Parts: sequence; C-alpha cells; structure tokens
Amino acid sequence: MTQQLSIGPHTVTPPVVLAPMAGITNAPFRTLCREFSGGKGLFVSEMITTRALVERNEKTMQLVHFDASERPRSIQLYGVDPVTVGKAVRMIADEDLADHIDLNFGCPVPKVTRKGGGSALPYKRNLLRDILREAVSGANGLPVTMKMRKGIDDDHLTYLDAGRIAVEEGVTAIALHGRTAAQHYSGTADWSAIARLKEAVTEVPVLGNGDIWSAADAVRMMRETGCDGVVVGRGCLGRPWLFGDLVAVFEGRADRVAAPTLREVADVMVRHARLLGEWLGDEARGVIDFRKHVAWYTKGFSVGSEARRRLATAASLEELRELLDGLDLDQPWPAGAEGPRGRTHGRNRVVLPDGWLDDPYACATVGSEAELDTSGG
Repeated sequence: MTQQLSIGPHTVTPPVVLAPMAGITNAPFRTLCREFSGGKGLFVSEMITTRALVERNEKTMQLVHFDASERPRSIQLYGVDPVTVGKAVRMIADEDLADHIDLNFGCPVPKVTRKGGGSALPYKRNLLRDILREAVSGANGLPVTMKMRKGIDDDHLTYLDAGRIAVEEGVTAIALHGRTAAQHYSGTADWSAIARLKEAVTEVPVLGNGDIWSAADAVRMMRETGCDGVVVGRGCLGRPWLFGDLVAVFEGRADRVAAPTLREVADVMVRHARLLGEWLGDEARGVIDFRKHVAWYTKGFSVGSEARRRLATAASLEELRELLDGLDLDQPWPAGAEGPRGRTHGRNRVVLPDGWLDDPYACATVGSEAELDTSGG
C-alpha cells in the first residue's frame, strides 16, 4: 500500500518532498521533477526572503509564480523578524500565491548566522516562537511547516526544543536535516536525531532530510527513523528522474525507473536548459544558468575534463546539443554516479553575534542584514 503524508489539508503521495535549494528549485527544475514523478510528491520553491516579498522585489515576484499544473503550490520563506514574516504570510494568503508555506531555519551560511539568522535563530527560543506564531496566525488556514537543523553545533542542539515550540504554535509538519550548522554539508547526516525528534513529536508529521542519494536511501531512512516522509535535496542534483524511482519504490512497483544511459541524460540536460530559457525569456540566459548543472548530470560518466569545461561554457542550446552529441552517448549508467553532490565543505565554528549563546531565552532581535537571499537547510 502506498504511504502518504498529510500537510494540513493536502495529501502527499508518496511522502516525498523536494527540498528548497536557492538557484536550483525554480519552476523549470520543479517541472522536470514533477514530470518524472507523474505529478506525485511535493515540490517546494526556492527560498523566498520575506522582506523582498513584502517589498515586491521583481525577481522575487517571478520566483513565487507557479505553473498552473503545480498543485499544491509550495513556497519556502526565510525571515528573521516576526512582523515581516507575518506580513509576508498574510500577503501569500490574501493574494492566493501558494497553498503551503514552509519556514527555513536551517541556513548555515556565515553571513547569515553571524547576524543571528538561519540555523542560529532557533537557539533563541522566544524569537523562534514569535516568528512561528506570526506565521501561523497570518496564514488564514494555509498549512505552515518548518525545516531546521539539529542545532548550532553538538554542544548547542536545539531541534527537540524547536520541535516542541513548533507544535505548540500550530505548525503542521517539521523537517529535520540531520546535521548541525557547524557541519554545513560535510560528514554524515545523523539519522538518529530524526528518530529522536519523531519520538518526541507525535502530534504532527516529522520528515527526514540528509544523505538521500537514492530511492533505497529514502526507504531505509523511513524504516530506521520512523519518520513520516523524506525531503530530498542534493540527491536530486542532476538527477530529476530520482523522483520517478521514489514513486515506484514507495508504490511497491516492480517496474522501477531504469538508470539512464548518457544519451538519455543528454536529452534531459537539453530539456532542462530549454525550460530555463523559456522561463527567463532568453535562450542564452537559460543556457548560462544551466551551466552549474553540467557537473552534476555528467558525474561518473566518461566525459573528460575538457569536454565538461566546454559543456559548462556553452552559450546556446545548439552548441550544448552539439557538444553532447560529440560524447559517447551509448555509455550505460556508471557505478560511480551515486553519492554526494553539491556542497560538502564543513566549518569548525559557527560565526554568531556577540553574546548570542549567553541565554537561549533572552529577548533577541535579528537585523535586516541577516535576511539575505542565500541557500541553506
């Protein structure tokens, strides 16, 4: 029987969520992932800064536009000020911009944490509570969820307290990335923390995130932690077809999605670049934006450094297609193609505001400098 996940009034079947990733999970990439999944699952937008949304920044307004086929429409917000978060959420509800709102408390980027934002913010329990309260009250019935990390570092874990606060303030689901801010994306995700959160939080669904590189990893995470669903981030970089295999494995189907040949991967690459061009209204801009995806799509294949360099500097769809056609496209899916992709570096120390760790319950405010359009979680 297919497992399902409830996010407020929305049923997500199978219980698989595309993690918000800045510069990645825009409308074209969500389209690819949805196509491979047959429209099943939940696909979240890029992270939207609440201040930029309230101010109706032109780029931000483009990012919150959804295709008519996207249901439910899911926006992730990043905010540090309760009042601004409340305004952004009310704007989404009043103007029918989305059907679901996720709040990001996982960003580990130093220029954010040094101001008290992102994964540093849950340490200040009362500030976290104020933000969640404003979001839920302003949502006018839209489900509000949150995504977070274990804490700042192993000596300052916040996820259990944050999970309890979230439940008390009416959040409808909680996602946990099993790393601290200090880890960034290095090392191995601590799935046991996801299990502990699931044991502590029984009122709402708990989703696990971290080191899901294949459909088998997703199944194993749910089995080992008891979580209610999975959030897939870096595992789908250059692998949008992963969502098709996730659907197949959760539905218990024998016709699993076959690993693609390089020829099939090349076709997806060209389609991805074309979709980006259509979305941006300029083919050349679309191809340029696509360049960062080249290494992820070609990982493990015998392509060669020079060919990868040329693919990553292509200036048109025609040039991209020609360069791909010059490769040995009959290569089968390589054994070394799975595993970590994207950022893997870590940091030994999280940069924080002076005195941030003195008292987790002291009143705190976070300056607008922490509200930057940057990826995380």
